[in-house]
Amino acid sequence: SYDKANRTAGGSFRGPGLDTGLDWLAQIKSRTGLPIITDIHEPRQASLAAEVADVLQIPAFLCRQTDLLLAAARTERVVNIKKGQFMAPWDMRGPVEKIRSEGFKRIWLTERGSMFGYNNLVVDFRSLVIMKQFGCPVIFDATHSVQLPGGQGTSSGGQREFVPPLA
Repeated sequence: SYDKANRTAGGSFRGPGLDTGLDWLAQIKSRTGLPIITDIHEPRQASLAAEVADVLQIPAFLCRQTDLLLAAARTERVVNIKKGQFMAPWDMRGPVEKIRSEGFKRIWLTERGSMFGYNNLVVDFRSLVIMKQFGCPVIFDATHSVQLPGGQGTSSGGQREFVPPLA
């Protein structure tokens, strides 16, 4: 992503910014021929990112933002909605239906864990089955699912040893 806007500490590196980041992504796409996926954070960014990206991701903490979801859908790029750590899997039907209200159907959902107390994410694998019932491909992000949000005070940590068995 060109901007990681929800860092734990205000002084943490966020990325190169919209213009430079999209330029870098365009160069990578040109050199490798690989498809590009990137987060967008504001409705105005959707059309700009869609000039480069094949898939627009909606960050977990923004997964219910109607204007952002609709702007992404209007680009006609695939829209990947990351399930918020605060969301029940069945509540992801709402964001999906918002996008479908525009007649758009190329929607993916990503499970990334749910908050379990403070500074801890856990995975309820039933969520994969529940979200699949909405008729969208479901992705499991094993690396994010073992994150310890804010667990290092000024940054997030994680338990990488659990990634292989979960994946």
